Amino acid sequence: MEIKILDKNATTMRLMIRGADVTLVNALRRIMLAEVPSMAIDEVVIIDNSSILQDEIIAHRLGLTPLKTDLDSYNLPGECECKSEFGCSLCRVTITLNAEANEGTRTVYSGELVSENPEIVPVSDKIPLIKLAKGQKLKLEAYARLGKGKNHAKWQPVSMCAYKYLPKIEIASEKCTGCAKCVEICPKKVFAIKADMVEVRDLLACNLCMDCVEACPQKPSPIKVSWEKNAFIMNIESTGVLPPERIIQEATKILDKQLKEFEEQVKVEVK
Repeated sequence: MEIKILDKNATTMRLMIRGADVTLVNALRRIMLAEVPSMAIDEVVIIDNSSILQDEIIAHRLGLTPLKTDLDSYNLPGECECKSEFGCSLCRVTITLNAEANEGTRTVYSGELVSENPEIVPVSDKIPLIKLAKGQKLKLEAYARLGKGKNHAKWQPVSMCAYKYLPKIEIASEKCTGCAKCVEICPKKVFAIKADMVEVRDLLACNLCMDCVEACPQKPSPIKVSWEKNAFIMNIESTGVLPPERIIQEATKILDKQLKEFEEQVKVEVK
């Protein structure tokens, strides 16, 4: 298998994977969505709420506020040695909020949440939580825990995780008249005209829609669009809770663990 990082920043990564089967790539995608744990607010105790929003709505908004995650320092609640429904310092983080509008209407942002662990904080300070009118206040205590996306979307570490086959485009230059119909219709600007001839400008942008083939006035079209059977482009976009490369690493560990468990179960059944 050959893996190449095409581009990467703090929250996104694009990979080219060659020599892999579609089942492997799809398994990794599903694990990243449903199995890789991340931190999110799971329980909220409202101490004082004189805003117009109900307690449940506030708790829901807090739960969907992505939190930076430390997978090395915390355990999943079900795997923690404390075995307590309330949790401990190894599986729970306490976050508080004490906001009040004294002079007029104001917006309370995620940056006002105070965490007992400075490493477990919202990924952005600018996420609006609630608006308070003059005289209104909101005081609460929230508890963040590790969880998995298969249990609730708030624990999904990725906002987007998808893959596509690596495109393969062939142009029969001796048959192409350079009419540029394919250049005009392509939504991804894959083609360009150079020296009165059509050429591929950005192969990786192709989404295999086949509009270029259908738009060509020549039949059969000199443009042939296909894909490589065992080559893929994978795009991962993190919510900011974990770096994209850590999400991929955790997904591979989980897949390896699941396969070993499956193998052991098969051995037991055979015996």
